[in-house]
Amino acid sequence: MSNLNANRSLAIVAGAGQGLGRRLMERFQAGGYATVGLVRTLPERRTGDLELVKVDLTQPDQTADAVQTITDRYGSPIVVIHNTTDLVIAPFMELTVAQFERTWRNTALTAVNLAHATLPRMVDADGGVFLVSGATASQRGGSKFAAFASAKFALRGLAQSLAREFQPQGVHVAHVLLDGIIDTPKSRDLHMLSSTRMMKPDDIAEIYWSLAHQPRSTWTHELDLRPITESF
Repeated sequence: MSNLNANRSLAIVAGAGQGLGRRLMERFQAGGYATVGLVRTLPERRTGDLELVKVDLTQPDQTADAVQTITDRYGSPIVVIHNTTDLVIAPFMELTVAQFERTWRNTALTAVNLAHATLPRMVDADGGVFLVSGATASQRGGSKFAAFASAKFALRGLAQSLAREFQPQGVHVAHVLLDGIIDTPKSRDLHMLSSTRMMKPDDIAEIYWSLAHQPRSTWTHELDLRPITESF
């Protein structure tokens, strides 16, 4: 298949559901990128012109096939964002092995498969950016967060290893620690917080945009973000 958009840069957002994932797609699309979102489930009703691809990122073959199809159309990605996770909150003795493994697969293994499918392409294309969404649990394991914190710790370690291996090859790998609750209707209902105490998806997306365009002489690897009211 021929490259239909050879003059445009490609951004891939994995975990492109409502909230931050969608805002990330909109920000990079507004900046001139051909932007494709990877989702586990396609929404029942599509809004706007964002391109979404259904794929189970825990499956390496599915991930590789999806990335191959996208790059056949748009060329090698310049920006890849891993925003996929699975939040499980449960007392440890009530946490099942299946829940623990599912959380790790959806949070850490998805990043492994995405990196396998995209990093070699970016190296061959003289560089790119691989951004990873972390959380408070990336640094601190809280009560009832054994599965989530374990997975986020693994994701952070993976990002560090990838940065040390691929930065000399021209790929900027950055881990963004989101220390707060992202403002969505679902999270407002779940956490019963005022939106003034939450992180705005548009503001986070702007930070990701800035990270993706840092000069090579000053690359950030880890950046922590939190609202003004968040204690740390």
